[in-house]
Amino acid sequence: QVQLVESGGGLVQTGGSLRLSCAASGGTLDMYIMAWFRQVPGKEREFVSAITRSGGFTIYGDSVEDRFTISRDNAKNLVSLQMTNLKPEDTAVYFCAADGHRTLPARMAREYAGWGQGTQVTVSS
Repeated sequence: QVQLVESGGGLVQTGGSLRLSCAASGGTLDMYIMAWFRQVPGKEREFVSAITRSGGFTIYGDSVEDRFTISRDNAKNLVSLQMTNLKPEDTAVYFCAADGHRTLPARMAREYAGWGQGTQVTVSS
């Protein structure tokens, strides 16, 4: 199973931007559908975005549509999440995840077998 490491989190003011990265090792990224989820304490992991193996198809959660953009660079084994117009409710630990089985991206966390350790994003009001 591919190993994933997220980076790029931090503290940002409302309306600001951050770019998260997910670096993969132990496998070639183009074998996997990739996704981003986020989680706050006491709540279930929330779907943020996902991208197909080729990068040609993407989906987003309703709360981040038009503000976040997922992308991937298979040659660099890297997946990114560009986040703009950040809001306090975007505060969470963000995880990247890999799915090696499905053809199209899923929105359910249980469909993803590979997970990173997460990176904290905090948006101040």
